[in-house]
Amino acid sequence: MILDDSYFKENPFSWEKEKKERKLLKLLNSLNEHHYANCSSYKNIIDALDFRLHNSENLEMLPFLPVNIFKTINLKSVSENKILRTMQSSGTTSSTKTKIYLDKDNAVLQSKVLSKIVSDFIGKKRLPMLIVDNKSSLTGVNGFSAKTAAIRGFSIFAKNMTFALDSKNKLDEKKIMNFYKKYKNENIIIFGFTYLVYKKLLCVLRKYNLNFKFPNGLLLHGGGWKKMEDEKIDNESFKREVMEVLNIKKVHNYYGLIEQTGTIYMECEKGFFHASNFSDIYIRKAVNKAPVNNQKGMVQLMSPLATSYPGHNILTEDLGMIFGQDNCECGRKGKYFQIFGRIKNAEIRGCSDTIID
Repeated sequence: MILDDSYFKENPFSWEKEKKERKLLKLLNSLNEHHYANCSSYKNIIDALDFRLHNSENLEMLPFLPVNIFKTINLKSVSENKILRTMQSSGTTSSTKTKIYLDKDNAVLQSKVLSKIVSDFIGKKRLPMLIVDNKSSLTGVNGFSAKTAAIRGFSIFAKNMTFALDSKNKLDEKKIMNFYKKYKNENIIIFGFTYLVYKKLLCVLRKYNLNFKFPNGLLLHGGGWKKMEDEKIDNESFKREVMEVLNIKKVHNYYGLIEQTGTIYMECEKGFFHASNFSDIYIRKAVNKAPVNNQKGMVQLMSPLATSYPGHNILTEDLGMIFGQDNCECGRKGKYFQIFGRIKNAEIRGCSDTIID
């Protein structure tokens, strides 16, 4: 199942509610059938839920999987010899790691969609990129992790890459100095996980009073907010720190999961994440009740990109709220929302009566 060219000819935030639901419904119904026929574990789950697969007329009624199921069951809809890459999340043991299986078509599709979405925020021109990580994260020497996938994915926007950290994850001042001398007056991108950007770059530059200003720079960052809670740093104070230390005004946070790599939700200029033409989001107060708007609850994510594994409709362990649809002041269509961190003691395994107050 590959998206047709119509998805890539239009602006990725151009479809209003009716058109988007019609398009996604057709794709997700088809994906339900595809995974049911090609993934025995998914078939067993659907049968156990006593869900009758058919062409549903409502996105809200489609079956979804709890995100932590990918830690306990190997879910794949392609044969072993077609698996190009196995992506893993962090975990204390191999049994607690999320495993996502990609074939070539799925990997190419994810990269293509990521490029389409992010380009709407930063443009299509490749720019010098300073990556706040060490080079081994790009090669995935310790396994193809979410971090490796992110760095490789965003590297398509770089005409060259400089890694800001050395092999011991300490700031490499010499490399940054060379990057600064060469590009200080040019358009550049700084990319990294939020916590690393804050702890390894911003805090170190401030501590040693190192002056590297990039007035034409843009910062892309995501993930790591759980660690930021310990630092008492929220999104707005993080942006202020970026402005004070690096003189960068353009800062875009992004939200995404390894279970739906490529389906990224970028933060707009008004401070909201946006669901593109390639995704949708619902908020649920309870697993077995209808979705809600303008209320905090469990985040459910839909994506037509998950073709080699049944990750097309998942219930996450994140807490979020939808603020509106098709009317964000930034001008982009689709639902816009915010994330408020992980649900405390989250353990969503199935259709229980879990309630979010």
